[in-house]
Amino acid sequence: MAGRQLSGLDVAFLCLEGETTPMHMGAVAIFSPEEEIAPARIATLLAERAARLPRLRRHASSTLLPPGGARWTEDPSFDAERHIQVRMLQGECDALASHAAQWIEEPLDLRRPPWQVQVVTGLSEGRFALLLKLHHSFTDGAGAFAVAAGLLDELPVTATIVAASEPRPRPRSPLAMVKDALSEAGENAGIASAMLRAARPYPVSPLAAPDSATRRLGFLRLDEADLRAIRCTQGGTTNDVLLAVLTGALRGWISDRGQRAARRPLRALIPVSTRARDGGTSANQLSGYLCELPVHMEDPVERLREIRRSMNASKAAGPLSGAGAIPVLAGRIPPQVHRLATRFAGQAAGLLFDTVITNVPLPKLDLSLDGAPLREVYPLVPLASRHAVGIAAATYRGFVHIGLQANGAAVADTGSLRDAVLKSAAELYERSV
Repeated sequence: MAGRQLSGLDVAFLCLEGETTPMHMGAVAIFSPEEEIAPARIATLLAERAARLPRLRRHASSTLLPPGGARWTEDPSFDAERHIQVRMLQGECDALASHAAQWIEEPLDLRRPPWQVQVVTGLSEGRFALLLKLHHSFTDGAGAFAVAAGLLDELPVTATIVAASEPRPRPRSPLAMVKDALSEAGENAGIASAMLRAARPYPVSPLAAPDSATRRLGFLRLDEADLRAIRCTQGGTTNDVLLAVLTGALRGWISDRGQRAARRPLRALIPVSTRARDGGTSANQLSGYLCELPVHMEDPVERLREIRRSMNASKAAGPLSGAGAIPVLAGRIPPQVHRLATRFAGQAAGLLFDTVITNVPLPKLDLSLDGAPLREVYPLVPLASRHAVGIAAATYRGFVHIGLQANGAAVADTGSLRDAVLKSAAELYERSV
């Protein structure tokens, strides 16, 4: 990664950075130690482990060639301890969510390696939390886990994950490069054409919001067994079921906010990892699908069936085509174009989608930090410009952990949305078993 050129997509995430649109991902991980922990010891342990990870010592530096480009370079004054903080709270999950919201809304200093960690103590039953913040130019969701794994207690599998996460050049012959260029040209034209067709000259979305620098966070868990039971009865994938639950929640939440019931579907951008297909050098190896969320439908089973149809159609077309493949197209655009046009394009995101819903893959491992077992982990997706809410999920230890990130100017608190998710899940479960 040292001296590695940032891809077009990596640069795009840098260009999208703004006071009201910080482009970092996040996670809130909660641990349950058997004995009282020493916060300073945890911070020291994290600093020692971070110092051993070369990628955490690097930041993006601008380049003259290509114009507008950037490279990852070693920070000569790197000190891991400057990226790690310790805070003490008194309270339950709501106090943690409130504190984490204030922490997550603060942009990262991109003159330094773009990451921060905070150890939060004082939770009930002796638990403590680890707050993690990584800039999206640095990695995608799958890569973020590899970074986090390097900070946790090492297992043979996690050591392999960390080692494999470093982007490496993919050797290609000149003939293969020509073939790839011709193939990409056709794919690019198809993606751009699909985006133009998918743009919606509709009235303002019920999830539209003025840009704001403040954030609200919410955390909740769904029983993975319940989602599987629904899937076994109704078909589809567990992710289809989760999308149906979230669709029902958004329908109820919109109504609870005093807005008229939507007369058309909402549309979600569903990021898709291409790491299994791409052995290239990009830190972000992403595509995406646009999924219609049928919030206008009253019946929860019919909503699930409609989502299955939408997702099946997207999967049949593949992750390198369709309007949802925005990250693929962004990765192939020259950096100087991103410097000129990406901020404007980000402002127009609402023409294509109303929210981002991502499912972060986690291995089925029992993870720990300084011997304290990891019990809960809530991922957080960056909030797109003029969006009211973004949703991220991760499955761990039999539960689907959901992190809600909301625009502070548009959403006073996330409690009603959390309740709506739980209600929607119960409703679909009752109709399925």
